[in-house]
Amino acid sequence: MEAFVSRKRRRLSFSKAVEPASATLSSQHLGEENESTDVKLAILASLHPNVNHEALLDILITAEGSVDAASQALGTTVDAQQSPRKRSVIGYQSSLSAYRSQQVASSEATPNKHRPLTKKGQTVHLYTPEGIAAHTPCSIIHNFLPPGEADDLLRELLEEAATFERQTFKVFDNVVQSPHTACFYVDSLEEQKRQTTEYLYNGSFLTDVRQITPHMRAVSSKVQIAVNQEIVKRIETCYPDKKKLKFQSPDVWKPNAAFANCYKGGAESVGYHSDELTYLGPRAVIGSLSLGVAREFRVRKIVARDEDDNADAKTRERDNLRADAEGQISIHLPHNSLLVMHAEMQEEWKHSIHPAQAIDPHPIAGNRRINITYRNYREDFHPRYLHCSPYAHHIC
Repeated sequence: MEAFVSRKRRRLSFSKAVEPASATLSSQHLGEENESTDVKLAILASLHPNVNHEALLDILITAEGSVDAASQALGTTVDAQQSPRKRSVIGYQSSLSAYRSQQVASSEATPNKHRPLTKKGQTVHLYTPEGIAAHTPCSIIHNFLPPGEADDLLRELLEEAATFERQTFKVFDNVVQSPHTACFYVDSLEEQKRQTTEYLYNGSFLTDVRQITPHMRAVSSKVQIAVNQEIVKRIETCYPDKKKLKFQSPDVWKPNAAFANCYKGGAESVGYHSDELTYLGPRAVIGSLSLGVAREFRVRKIVARDEDDNADAKTRERDNLRADAEGQISIHLPHNSLLVMHAEMQEEWKHSIHPAQAIDPHPIAGNRRINITYRNYREDFHPRYLHCSPYAHHIC
């Protein structure tokens, strides 16, 4: 499937279509910024009549609206790889790789030079690791575990999930209940006792804290290696002077706790939020492993509120509408995928699990999705060092 797709697509307007372009069509005409999307698609269609409309729109988005760049990318590979009679539908995670040139691919790997993908009222869908790393504060590893190990971990947690409970947390001045079930896991008996007697969540202690399961423990070391590798890549490709962000922990990331979440059916979801950093510290990194049913993970940049905003129902409704007004990015999370939320994620972005009108059942999980968010609880943010009452909730 294409690297990213906008759900709100205009149909090609034949009233705006231009005459078929000849060899004399100038590159200056191709690069005009004020042309509408319909006109640009018409130009591309006239230059590349054997490429279907969906593929033309994909490569035009990848080229940031430049008809000239899109045409150059299409011109080098389309004849050899695309036949409208043999292939009218784009295959999963394969369309853009078949058309983009090295010039377009290299630009996708440099997010700092990109203009924002999102536009008012649009949801942009990302599928490839390259696109996700370039346009969001996340990176993804598909098929993270060997299939058998992923299935064993899923079965283990499905049994655990039968006794998960719905979490309560504070939103503004109200205490609400999560729309899905979850449980908190730690890596030792000592830490289990500390969590139930020293760490406050929403003004109270957790009552159901469990020791990490055998399969979770085995996977934890693999998550640690993968996340630290992704952190290094992020630093080298995205951060100023190729250094960690200010206030980001200088230590190697090591998970010592995890929240396991269970979403049963497409209706169970989580609205836009940022994870609280009370015990994780600033610029926290989180490794999120998805198992079972594939779901849609949406992210958007945080929009500052007006100074006169009040925490009432109208304000909350307006804030929810801002996600659509500012545009949002959707990341597809299939079974056995590891999503790394990097250091800039929690302070600068919000994320959600979007409700699904229909889901494809998983052969083991049925209609359920299990999500494990591995976290590093920093010792220097232990409650004994805090001089305020922490109201923290951790959902993903």
